[in-house]
Amino acid sequence: MTNTTYTVIFYLFAAVTVFSAAFVVFSRNIIYSAFSLLFTFFGVAALYVFLSADFIAVTQIMVYVGGILVLLLFGVMFTNKIMMTDLKTDVLNILPGIVLLLSITGGLIYTFVARAEWFTSTVQLQGSVVEKIGFETMSRYVLPFEMVSILLLLALIGAAFLARFDKPGKTNDK
Repeated sequence: MTNTTYTVIFYLFAAVTVFSAAFVVFSRNIIYSAFSLLFTFFGVAALYVFLSADFIAVTQIMVYVGGILVLLLFGVMFTNKIMMTDLKTDVLNILPGIVLLLSITGGLIYTFVARAEWFTSTVQLQGSVVEKIGFETMSRYVLPFEMVSILLLLALIGAAFLARFDKPGKTNDK
């Protein structure tokens, strides 16, 4: 493929990501915001592919789309059924959002224009990044990896303990 094709595809994914993220922010319906968050996550994963960060792209899809977004959608849908409420927001913080948008955009423009030498590199990566990450994780960083897995297991047990219906110490007197 030519550079023009890559540029067109990049701008297509960038536009999908930006417009779906804007829809997440400005939509008053939580269900629509959650579904447009799906397109935002996929757009970000596609941009990671263009950066040759294949491991981060797959992790983006597996963790955010496969885990967090599905959990968010189920939570919103089940909460709506239980509470029988109309899930709409009434507050739009337009002024702080515009100030934040302009400051971040200004910072990015300054970074890309004034500090342009950081992204002109002649070094090309060779081989698979996933293989290197897996080797480093299972050799030099196995202790921190196992500590994080134990911490996540404890957080899961704590969340299950907090979410159960029969709280300890409560009596079910009628």
